[in-house]
Amino acid sequence: MITRRNNLLKPLRLSLLLFLLNICYTPTTINARSFYSDNSIQKRDYQNEIEACQIYCYGELLHTVQMAHLFADSKTFVDRKLKNTPAETIANFQTFMAAKNNSPTQDEIREFVENNFDDLGKEFVPWEPTDWVEHPAFIDNINDPDLKQWGVDLNAIWKDLGRKMIDDVHANPHFYSIIPVDNPVIVPGGRFIEFYYWDSYWIIRGLLYSQMTHTARGMLENFMSIVRRFGFIPNGGRIYYAQRSQPPLLAAMIKSYVEFTKDTQFAVQSLEVLEHEFEYWMNNHTVQAKGYNVCAYGGISPGPRPESYREDIETSKAFVTDAEKEEHYAELKAAAESGMDFSSRWFINDKGEQTGDLTHLKTRSIVPVELNAILHWNAKIIAEFYRLAGNNSKAEEYENKAAKILEAIEAVHWNEEAGVWLDYDLINNKSRNYFVPTNLAPLWTMSYNLNDTEKISKSVLKYIEKLELDKYPGGVPNTLYRTGEQWDFPNVWPPMQYLLIKGLENLGTQESKELSVKWGHRWVKSNFQAYSETRAMFEKYDAERFGGHGGGGEYDVQKGFGWSNGVIIEFLDKYGRNITLPGNGGNDGGKLKMWSVIGITAIAVIAVVVGRLLI
Repeated sequence: MITRRNNLLKPLRLSLLLFLLNICYTPTTINARSFYSDNSIQKRDYQNEIEACQIYCYGELLHTVQMAHLFADSKTFVDRKLKNTPAETIANFQTFMAAKNNSPTQDEIREFVENNFDDLGKEFVPWEPTDWVEHPAFIDNINDPDLKQWGVDLNAIWKDLGRKMIDDVHANPHFYSIIPVDNPVIVPGGRFIEFYYWDSYWIIRGLLYSQMTHTARGMLENFMSIVRRFGFIPNGGRIYYAQRSQPPLLAAMIKSYVEFTKDTQFAVQSLEVLEHEFEYWMNNHTVQAKGYNVCAYGGISPGPRPESYREDIETSKAFVTDAEKEEHYAELKAAAESGMDFSSRWFINDKGEQTGDLTHLKTRSIVPVELNAILHWNAKIIAEFYRLAGNNSKAEEYENKAAKILEAIEAVHWNEEAGVWLDYDLINNKSRNYFVPTNLAPLWTMSYNLNDTEKISKSVLKYIEKLELDKYPGGVPNTLYRTGEQWDFPNVWPPMQYLLIKGLENLGTQESKELSVKWGHRWVKSNFQAYSETRAMFEKYDAERFGGHGGGGEYDVQKGFGWSNGVIIEFLDKYGRNITLPGNGGNDGGKLKMWSVIGITAIAVIAVVVGRLLI
């Protein structure tokens, strides 16, 4: 018997909504000293910070500016700094609207914005990590000379992606949409000029392979301070993201840090935060399927996404009533919380199928494989850390929690006929037999019965063969359905390739390990080909073209790119001794002349130096 999600979540939604209302609308009801537990930030002017939300998160000013279409990307506006206090800005806006009879032209709105908002990126200054190492050890694990130079270049990109908040952000947070943190960060790149939650897992692993443990630890400490302040980690480092999260990978980040540094004390110190985040997810995202408690995505807040405001208004026009529009906005935010925004993975049409468009988003009614696998992983990690702390009773408690989640994964997600794990449709009470890499997420998180390894290996490899997932020259696509959405065919995403490759490796059979290595080599060579042609790392790539980069979605293709760099650095360390490019003794893959890379790197260094002199 399945409890329908909307009925089940009413009390949970109400409690979370009240929590969010307390945060965003009635700050006087919260004791700032207890809410902000970090000494460095507990004296911040909380009232003024929330006033900024009245500009960046909701309200007439936000609506007027975003609907004027002043910027190609809606995110541009909500990332701009205020020139005056929020109260003064709102007063200026009210005066402006009255003077224009509430019907200003686009040019008049543009003038208002220029008069009241500063340029983009004022909250950060470029930051070169103090622990950056010119020749980290992973470089010595690469034999091919061109790949070795590429590894040097990727290591140098960390300096380009480093950002440090200026002191004024901490002194006057109400002038910014940024969430203040004490330590510098590595950002993804492109339009993403702040931290992002799940991106940071692969960024931090890349930093650790680059021997930048101090930078990695600083980012982890930022995340822990944010959990203490907000109760969870927002989607990204802006106040307009603070009503939804992303796949909860903080525990896995800390586990990675501890594995590299052997700093078990840090693991023990993180336990209170990790336990709190885990319980937040279990208390606020739980639904029932087949009689089991499982989790689904679904942040709660009214209105369109501020960073995609106009786009959300446009898609909502397909709905008639305000209630229908609000439901649509909630589905968009839930998909954003998943990290896969957007994809046919979240479509349920009237026939219960995945064909459709954004008006068919039903993210909150789909139980996702990877979220429950990650939560199982979290419980296992917390139990492991409690063992390190010598607290066996708490370790046992979380082992039991992990066992219950694993039981639910096997009952709800494992599909014997398909031979893999599948998302579950709560509306139609059925498994969703559509390919997405997360169907294999339990291999990555080891969320399966290890006694069934041989059976699962045969089943998974048969599934891969049946769907011909190995035939794509640029990597395994995110879905097999071409919609124009960026998390659909033919786009290939670095974290999903990592999930597949690492999962097949974890499975541990000869056949699964061979395929893991094959796909790992292919991903390195294809990314290298793209870099050799463009001198850039991309957010996403193209399954249909070896060395091609992806497209589609709400914004242009982004270069940088944090998680792409992190995945490749780890794979260069793992596979670098065994990959050789054409002309260097190999017989496939791209070719990048050494002098070209060195020249590009030199130009980039000169550009950074000149740019900093001009600041």
